[in-house]
Amino acid sequence: MDQILQILAGTSVVFQPLSLLYLSVGFFIGIIFGALPGLTSMLAIVLLLPMTYTMPMTYALIMCMGVYMAGIYSGSITAITINIPGAPSALMTCVEGYPLMQRGLGAKAIGHATIGSAIGGTIGALLLIFVSPLAIKLALQIRTPGKFSLILFALIIIVVVEKNKTKAIISMAFGIMLSTVGMDPLKSVSRFTFGNPNLIEGIDLTTLIIGAFAISELFDQSTVNNAEYQKKTNAASAYKFKRRDFFPSLAEMKEIGAMTYLKSSLTGYVIGILPGAGASMAAFVAYVEAKRTSKHPERFGDGAMDGLVAAETANNAMCGGALVPMLSLGIPGDGTTAIILGVLMVYGVVPGPDLLVKQMHVMAPMYMALLVAAAVLMPLSLFLFGPYYLKIVKINRLVLYSSIGLIAILGVYAATYSAFQMAIALVIGVIMYFFKKQKYPNVPFILAVILGPLCEEYLRTSLTLSNGNPLVFITNFDSLFFLLLTVAFAILLPRANRRAELLETEANCKTKGTV
Repeated sequence: MDQILQILAGTSVVFQPLSLLYLSVGFFIGIIFGALPGLTSMLAIVLLLPMTYTMPMTYALIMCMGVYMAGIYSGSITAITINIPGAPSALMTCVEGYPLMQRGLGAKAIGHATIGSAIGGTIGALLLIFVSPLAIKLALQIRTPGKFSLILFALIIIVVVEKNKTKAIISMAFGIMLSTVGMDPLKSVSRFTFGNPNLIEGIDLTTLIIGAFAISELFDQSTVNNAEYQKKTNAASAYKFKRRDFFPSLAEMKEIGAMTYLKSSLTGYVIGILPGAGASMAAFVAYVEAKRTSKHPERFGDGAMDGLVAAETANNAMCGGALVPMLSLGIPGDGTTAIILGVLMVYGVVPGPDLLVKQMHVMAPMYMALLVAAAVLMPLSLFLFGPYYLKIVKINRLVLYSSIGLIAILGVYAATYSAFQMAIALVIGVIMYFFKKQKYPNVPFILAVILGPLCEEYLRTSLTLSNGNPLVFITNFDSLFFLLLTVAFAILLPRANRRAELLETEANCKTKGTV
């Protein structure tokens, strides 16, 4: 109860003028990055990472919450208008939204997506506020062997949820390798520096994040056919909508049903708690459930508003769920929360139960910022800027990406004051670009970079305390619990993955067929 009161007290901080300014700036940055294909909320926070050095941690986290919530939501804009999901989580929105756009109902579809996202985001944030204290109590019971087993659980689940598990393992192994460069965490010796004094301090986390996500993405976007993309945006801009067209009626929302909003929110929140699952899986599962219980399942795939709403409600509810394991256990729920974890580490803060017990006053504004972004800024943005959402896709991509490249490389220097680290970022960017072209996932890489050192530390500490006896991981109840949980999820999740893959294949076919 004390933690809940402290979180609610964070309202006063969030509603201060400067806090609202940072939240609003972050929100509209998230709108732009989420709406443009290739730019995601993850990339937006990556670019903001070096800038957080010059601002108080509270404001940095508030801005990140605005980017996070808006970035997930705004992927629906291009999904509906030009049949290209601005974010991976908006694939199911393409399936239902673009047919509505072709029938002249694009504004209505954006309105429903916005309302659904606002409801899902609000419920997810409220659940975060009220569930976190319970998560803290449970986390405080976990000892060092249990912490190792928990991180092992997270790393294995991240691999299991990926389609190509072999490539996920290779990507993760590469991240763990890079995380071991530099000084040994328990002994005063250097490792894998190859005699280069620049590597004694290791590879900076900001360098790895910007190289893996910003630089590699720029290389990838340079291969996109800009003329074809511009042709689609011109076709979308031919539609003329009035402001009132963006607002769904109460009768339409009743037809969709309160249970659709509630079930999708709970589905997104629970899936968000699973390490590595993310918004895409939340949208898939909620969409399937909406189709299963729909009175008109035959409409799905051809502009079913309840299918669109289910997907958009779930992927924003996921945001609140993904923050639960990140803050209470230090285990990111998805790629974006992994970058937010990096922001915390920049300030020397390691998430975990001790942080939320001793410094809840620091974290509380972040909770409330997520709630305000969903409940206030999202519907407000639709009211103010609905017709202008269609113009976001017309931003000149060549100018935009060249500017991002400059910001990214200067950001590395601002964070490290090292030309060597800038060169490392470029090398990592090139490597991860080729990884991406060969369909190696980047989320296992960045989570391995962040969790790898903690996994090593807890493993070696546990073995030291037990005089090298590996049975310590079985004789401790908390450790045994996470090991058994790992086995259970490793068996069950692949089945759910196969179902999601079939759905995604169908969705891709329908998306390509309507372009």
